Amino acid sequence: MKPPPANAIVNQLVAHTLGLLVFGGSLGLGAVWMRQEIFSAANRNRTLEVKIADAERRLDEIDAEVATAMNPDSLLTRNSGLRLALGAPREPQVIRVNESPELRLAAKLNREIFTIGRPDAGSETVSFQVVPAAYH
Repeated sequence: MKPPPANAIVNQLVAHTLGLLVFGGSLGLGAVWMRQEIFSAANRNRTLEVKIADAERRLDEIDAEVATAMNPDSLLTRNSGLRLALGAPREPQVIRVNESPELRLAAKLNREIFTIGRPDAGSETVSFQVVPAAYH
């Protein structure tokens, strides 16, 4: 058996070196591309955080304006300024609600859904307990 020519070993060495360079270059380009994607995602997150903070700030401003407008002194000033001649409610006119108004209005809205039997069945309704979710 003859030994391979000397240039065949050199050709294999050059081919393997070129393959290794191409593989390493593709890994390098992949790493650069990944870093670019991470950078652009971070920029998008930063702009979203700025938009969220701006929306929260505007919401706080609106809440402050509503609280100022609902102040009894402000209401009395508007009443006299617009010459409405409205009076403050007296205690017998005030009805205090101890339960959640959202649940009470939902039950009132969906009362016909929970009626058992015929629509003229009277006061037979399903009783259920609604537990509101809490974010803890």
